[in-house]
Amino acid sequence: MKNSMKLPVGIENFEEIRTDGYYYIDKSGLITNILNAGAEVTLITRPRRFGKTLNMRMLASFFDIRKNSSALFEGLEIAENQSLCSAWMNQCPTLFLTFKDVDGLTFESAKDMLRAQIAQICNEHDYLLDSKAVSENDKQTFRQLADVVNGRPDDTMLKTSLVLLMRMMQAHYGKSVILLLDEYDVPMAKASAHGYYDQMLEIIRAIMSTALKDNSYLQFAVITGCLKISKESIFTGTNNFISDTITDSRLNEYFGFTQADVERILADTGYQDKSELVRAWYDGYHFGRFDIYCPWDVLNYIYRLQYDPDARPQSFWKNTSDNAIIRSFIDMKGNSISEKLEILMAGGYIRERIVEDMTYDYLHSSEENFWSILYLTGYLTRMREADLPGTEWDSLQEGEFALTIPNAEVREIFESTIQKWFSDYAQVSDRKALFDAVWNGDTEKLTKEMNKLLRQTISYHDYREDFYHAFLAGTFAGGGYMVESNKEHGEGRSDVVVKNMRGGRIAIFEAKYSKSLEKLEDACNTALRQIND
Repeated sequence: MKNSMKLPVGIENFEEIRTDGYYYIDKSGLITNILNAGAEVTLITRPRRFGKTLNMRMLASFFDIRKNSSALFEGLEIAENQSLCSAWMNQCPTLFLTFKDVDGLTFESAKDMLRAQIAQICNEHDYLLDSKAVSENDKQTFRQLADVVNGRPDDTMLKTSLVLLMRMMQAHYGKSVILLLDEYDVPMAKASAHGYYDQMLEIIRAIMSTALKDNSYLQFAVITGCLKISKESIFTGTNNFISDTITDSRLNEYFGFTQADVERILADTGYQDKSELVRAWYDGYHFGRFDIYCPWDVLNYIYRLQYDPDARPQSFWKNTSDNAIIRSFIDMKGNSISEKLEILMAGGYIRERIVEDMTYDYLHSSEENFWSILYLTGYLTRMREADLPGTEWDSLQEGEFALTIPNAEVREIFESTIQKWFSDYAQVSDRKALFDAVWNGDTEKLTKEMNKLLRQTISYHDYREDFYHAFLAGTFAGGGYMVESNKEHGEGRSDVVVKNMRGGRIAIFEAKYSKSLEKLEDACNTALRQIND
């Protein structure tokens, strides 16, 4: 009999998890690490669904002076450090907010969403309006920011909103403020995708600068996101700034599940027999010196096992991530990256230099950025020295990684989502020359155009005839032709028959796959005999 556990699937609220008896993997050691680092600003970047928001809410619960959180942390690692808890637990005014919902097709709509986020956090701290220690001028601006219906805050008020809140909190409590900002880069990513990057950058840069640079009201700040935006772009002039990415090892055990975490949860739920399946599907991320599982997937799969003991692993992650950036690279640079994607999908690896400091307005300036984004957002992982052949590890240059697909789940995403994007890209390309070559019987031109089109998509050896069969059918059907397609072989019918009804002509295709160039001619002759028969 398996153990039924309350698993926090989709719950990112630390207090709810601890209060309502949900299963929790202890990550409270992050608090000690943050405090021991002594940095004024810590930027933590990880892929989506690796526990950033849950950890930030844990930090807020621990530090927030308005709360009494001792019961929430009872039994956790941090509670063993009594002197640290006495000095820090619920002792600091704490400002926690997220930019995850700051989105919009236009700058004005995105700015409205930003204003709504600021209004929400102001209303959470409306006690400041009753504080005698807070100046009346600050209260007037505060009222404008808090009133989402009738308030009329101008851009300057938005740009200085966080430092205003921190100044008011410092005046009220007589203590400097801890700032916790989650998903800081979402507004920039959305702005880049929708064409108002410069306008959004002006506001976000000002918010960051006033809140973080030479701010006497700031105790320290922790900021999370998916990508590390160049310090020169947003964090210009910020003092005592450190960043922690997936290439570092300082904090990586706190984001995602380690092997020990997964073994513990499988033992506690009684699913040790599923360990190899879980490893094959959801492990494979190499963050610093740690091997990491995606926690979202592990929890979702075990949750499903509790209701269906025969459930097979599946991709839970692909529908939770914003893939717009990746899609934009494929739309712009489909020809140049397809060969390397084929190598990855065939189980191989590629060597690429990784750029961690980025600016969204220059994302498409190089193919190098594409591979960096795939790595930093969890679609690829770096290989270990033990996994590379011969002296390959020693030949890697500084900043260059050997990249591969981390696990079966991400491979499924490549085979479905990204493969489809390339097919869509090829479908909208100019195919007139290819069609003309078919109806004119120009095999040399047809070969040239077909190769050109194939280079705009991706395939790999596991598809064999089926891939090219579907590729041919889709190419001509997308061009408005009638297509008869026989996916089953051995029935005496051709793979693809294309009908040009206006011209009264028919083209017959037979797809063959050869493992070697030497055997290709024999395969073609077999195809010709089948057509003649």
